[in-house]
Amino acid sequence: MKEGIHLFNEQKYWECHESLEEIWLEDRTDTARYIYWAVIQVAAACIHYRDDKIIGAQGMITKAKEKFKKARELHVLTPEVEKLHWYELEKLVMAVPEGTQSELNDFVSLYEFRFPDTATL
Repeated sequence: MKEGIHLFNEQKYWECHESLEEIWLEDRTDTARYIYWAVIQVAAACIHYRDDKIIGAQGMITKAKEKFKKARELHVLTPEVEKLHWYELEKLVMAVPEGTQSELNDFVSLYEFRFPDTATL
């Protein structure tokens, strides 16, 4: 996860996606995978935002919202996850208007989000 966080913070979103996908695929029965999955989808939304592709960004952020909700429902938000400023990230994700109501400008704060330098899982 440390590498994925580092790549996310460097705005290397594709590389972040690839790094976290390996962890996400390891154990499909582990509910903690929703943490990785959410970050993967936020990274993908940021790729679409950077490429001025609003439809892709909208689709990925909608999927990410589902993963944030699922992480809460399954109680996988540990103190380690909270150190990632998880709730700040969640707030930014949830602030993006639903579906076609969102515009590229709605993704700016999310695109500028950085995990704390010391964050690891």
